[in-house]
Amino acid sequence: MLHLRLITPADTTDDVVRLIERTVGATHLAVMPGAARNPAGDVVTCDVAREAGDTLISGLRALGIDKSGSIALENIDLSLSLRADKAEDEAPGEGSDAVLWEQLSDATHEESTLSVTYLAFITLATMIAACGVVLDNAILIVGAMAVGPEFGPLAGFCTALVQRAPRLALRSLIALLVGFAGAMVVTVGFSYFMDAVNLFSDDALKSERPNTNFIYRPDWFSFVVAVLAGAAGTLSLTSAKSGALVGVAISVTTVPAAANAAVAFSYAEYKQAWGSTEQLLLNLLGIVLAGTVTLLAQKFLWARQHERTARKRPA
Repeated sequence: MLHLRLITPADTTDDVVRLIERTVGATHLAVMPGAARNPAGDVVTCDVAREAGDTLISGLRALGIDKSGSIALENIDLSLSLRADKAEDEAPGEGSDAVLWEQLSDATHEESTLSVTYLAFITLATMIAACGVVLDNAILIVGAMAVGPEFGPLAGFCTALVQRAPRLALRSLIALLVGFAGAMVVTVGFSYFMDAVNLFSDDALKSERPNTNFIYRPDWFSFVVAVLAGAAGTLSLTSAKSGALVGVAISVTTVPAAANAAVAFSYAEYKQAWGSTEQLLLNLLGIVLAGTVTLLAQKFLWARQHERTARKRPA
């Protein structure tokens, strides 16, 4: 279940209440006239089944509540109520299949913004991965993959393509390009420093490295894994199964590939640097394609579900 808290101008409160009462899956409606001070108006709260949430939010935005008042939404971890159970049963579809597009857009907007924190995480992840590739240490590679924040802007770019939001697409693309470019430049400097203190060496980079040589040897398996991870990551975002993102993060070698390219470049190992760059681009392409197709499929299937429900509903 979701909890909605609305601030509505007094002259639109009746329209909002009627909309909520008509929404199948909404319950626990409460109205507090004149309770809001900034902006002035009434406070309206209700609970709504997740599968009915997107329809209700769209209706509220059509009434202009997002401009004249406020729409706040939060997940309910526990709701002990027969009315809530009934509302979830009556709402069409399954809550885990529902996509809250406004919530997804807001989440990906935040995750895809180029910030100091984002740059710090992707740079630290790349430097950890650099240690992993030189030492041929798979544990460090996995750790770097888990730290890397790059799935946020990748998901933002997929969402922007489906929602036709050019500003979000541009913001996500900038975060990806600037983030990886900045992290790789810093990692080149880090590699020079580690070489100067005899912790990195060209011989270590040129060695067979059985645990990490896949990073600069892209093949079709790299693309297949990226596609699968992109679909899984997108589903984890839209279904609020955030724990699955950890598995996605350690499935795709984006950050390690960037790190290997940076270290190889610092030693003028351009063939290995290009192989790592190919691996990076192949993974990014696979994630974007799979994420976009997954969102399009969810949008299509959910629209079909609503059409079937509308046909079954008595006139």
